[in-house]
Amino acid sequence: MAMTASSGLAQGAGDVASAGQAERSPFVRTTELLAPYQPAKPLITLSVGEPQHPVPGFVGPVLSKHTAEFGRYPMAKGIEPFRRAAATWLSSRFQLPRPVDPESEVLVLNGSREGLFFAAITASRYVSPRKGRPAILMPNPFYPAYGAGARAAGCEQIYLPTTLSNGFLPDLDSIDEATLARTVAFFLASPANPQGSVASRAYFTRLKQLADRHGFMILSDECYSEIYTREAPGSMLECAGSDFTNVVAFQSLSKRSNLPGMRVGFAAGDRKFMAAFLELRNVAAPQVPVPLQHVAVAAYGDEAHVEENRRLYRIKFDLADQILGSRYGYKRPAGGFCVWLDVSDRGGDEATTVRLYRDAGVRVIPGSYLAREQNDGSNPGAGYIRLALVSDSESTAEAMHRLVETLG
Repeated sequence: MAMTASSGLAQGAGDVASAGQAERSPFVRTTELLAPYQPAKPLITLSVGEPQHPVPGFVGPVLSKHTAEFGRYPMAKGIEPFRRAAATWLSSRFQLPRPVDPESEVLVLNGSREGLFFAAITASRYVSPRKGRPAILMPNPFYPAYGAGARAAGCEQIYLPTTLSNGFLPDLDSIDEATLARTVAFFLASPANPQGSVASRAYFTRLKQLADRHGFMILSDECYSEIYTREAPGSMLECAGSDFTNVVAFQSLSKRSNLPGMRVGFAAGDRKFMAAFLELRNVAAPQVPVPLQHVAVAAYGDEAHVEENRRLYRIKFDLADQILGSRYGYKRPAGGFCVWLDVSDRGGDEATTVRLYRDAGVRVIPGSYLAREQNDGSNPGAGYIRLALVSDSESTAEAMHRLVETLG
């Protein structure tokens, strides 16, 4: 049965009151939830997905070499060496239909978050007139920037529940034609945050067919693509055709290179959309300091630090396999560094978050805070907690031992 906005997938972008708490940062909400309590043990934080592995050794020397360039206003497009490095990396990492043109198909971003936000606004202006109220589709749970971008674009936000039953990816065949006809953009995250699910080539191909038929943009968030312990995830660009029509992929150095504070990423894809994207970015988006772009050139030219990064995550997921076993529905994710645990029979996600913080000194985030309540009253994140395995292996193992001891 096809799902529609009226059957519980949509919530009006202009109805702030109905959105309520869900519009707020999940991290702020978690802080408020835990404020009345004190941890009984030294605190281990697994709530924020902030990589804690060492910063690559080349960062300092490159910054030192290019310090004087902090005195320049950066071009919104990005310096040519950065765009060339990003394009070269894409071609070496993924099986693209053709090389990406660094001149017309790559733009530097001040981290992927702001890029995703401004891309939603660009899409609302770029696509042809819609049949009905323009809408932006996104997975639920979802990265908050998707919803914020859709709201800023004046589009209806339509939430596609990602659950165990659909492999934690939006069910493409459940979206009715009327909804697709008014879709401006479709946000996809692969690997997904928080579940770590990875889209297959067949999934990408099916989504591309829908985008071409209905004329909407696919905004593919791939910032976790380099964090995996077995098979390397693919890219939406691999299935985008020779012109990458209707497809833009977003990448970031935050996870790949342990540089969350540097705020450098890029968007690549459909050159016509990228031209419109650049027009908006020229007047509204934050620019990326030139020295940081030079660091990114070095980062995209080096895979050794990325392989070491994956090795450290592999150790922690091996520990999770051993300590968690099959408890709480745990299954080693295909990508990313998060663990998505079902605690619905332990009192629910909020109560479990409080219990772990108060009794075990382990800070996690309630799954319901990462999702939006659907119109039918359900919340796809309810009953889950998210753990980000970003700390060192010893702290991570200790946190998981405490979790098992506390929850049983």
